[in-house]
Amino acid sequence: MTSHAPESRYAWQRLCVSVLIGTTGAVGLWSAIVALPAVQAEFGVDRGSASIPYTTTMIGAALGGVLMGRIADRRGIVLPIVIGALALGSGYAIASRTTSIWQFAIVQGALIGFLGSAAVFGPLIADISHWFTRNRGKALAICASASYLAGTVWPPIIEHAISTWGWRATHLGIGAFCVATMLPLSLFLRPRAPVQHEPPAAVSVRSALRISPNLVQIMLVIAGFSCCVAMSMPQVHIVAYCGDLGYGPARGAEMLSLMLGFGVVSRLISGWISDRIGGVPTMLVGSALQCLALVFYLPFNGLVSLYVVSALFGLSQGGIVPSYAMIVREYFPAQDVGARFGTVLMATIIGMAAGGWMSGAVFDWTGSYQAAFLNGILWNLLNASIALWLLRQPRGRPVHA
Repeated sequence: MTSHAPESRYAWQRLCVSVLIGTTGAVGLWSAIVALPAVQAEFGVDRGSASIPYTTTMIGAALGGVLMGRIADRRGIVLPIVIGALALGSGYAIASRTTSIWQFAIVQGALIGFLGSAAVFGPLIADISHWFTRNRGKALAICASASYLAGTVWPPIIEHAISTWGWRATHLGIGAFCVATMLPLSLFLRPRAPVQHEPPAAVSVRSALRISPNLVQIMLVIAGFSCCVAMSMPQVHIVAYCGDLGYGPARGAEMLSLMLGFGVVSRLISGWISDRIGGVPTMLVGSALQCLALVFYLPFNGLVSLYVVSALFGLSQGGIVPSYAMIVREYFPAQDVGARFGTVLMATIIGMAAGGWMSGAVFDWTGSYQAAFLNGILWNLLNASIALWLLRQPRGRPVHA
């Protein structure tokens, strides 16, 4: 086994570095959530308008992931990481100087989302998929956990910094940190991914499918969008929700951190499971558990119970998105995985963006988050129904090419 072969020591080291880069760069996916109350108060807007910067960030990350993935396919993963680091540094610096919610939203979407955090999610996961064969499910889950590690580590830090120095100074500090850490770490990723040839067994398994591959793609896109509309309700609005209940934004930031910390555990467990039972059953289990956790938010709004339910929510839903990567590897040829998974991942991020805005709008219409939780549950049921539909389609055993 060469030093840069799949499953080698370098492959595992590369995975660790990818997680560090992803954890740092994915701050752009979470900072707008923690800053939401402070930004809303300073710009004097309603909750729905204050949620727009998060929505633009996620839409930018969704579209930028496709661009960054194509750049990575042609030039390697280092260039997207460098672009992302510089975009995050400049984006946070410019955001700290904005004077309206719309300026703030544009900077979040264009620099922090489209060119910044987009480089550290899908492209890194796709890159890692080429470095593992036997342990691909575990590796994908570990790499995907970077975004949740970011959500675990960053919210308490950002909330404390905002309460101490204000959100503008905090944004300057975040940008400087991203540049100082991501640029040197990117140098470790210079070796290109090894070329892998798909075994004939994988082709024979897919030939047993009696449904169109394009139909599978469409259903996965709908599933990814719907699961993340549901997922976004607690993740995007837990800080504001705790503020409305009188517990303060600091408690909400702690719950978000707890939620995403358990999400990391969920992703690691789901990676182990998906290596054994396949992507679709793993998706169905995660979807059912996420729906149950959302139901628990309806009757329980005490401080202690919200901590417990948030932990259960994180433990239930973390494995859903990585399961899509496994499903794509099982249902499509290896040479199509980048484009196919990138499309599904784009749908999940757009789902998070739409869900974040949708929940804020429902709150503005009803004056309560109860209807927003119900909306999330309905979208979650759509995701579970697609998982059941895929599970009923005749096909062979999963083959990890």
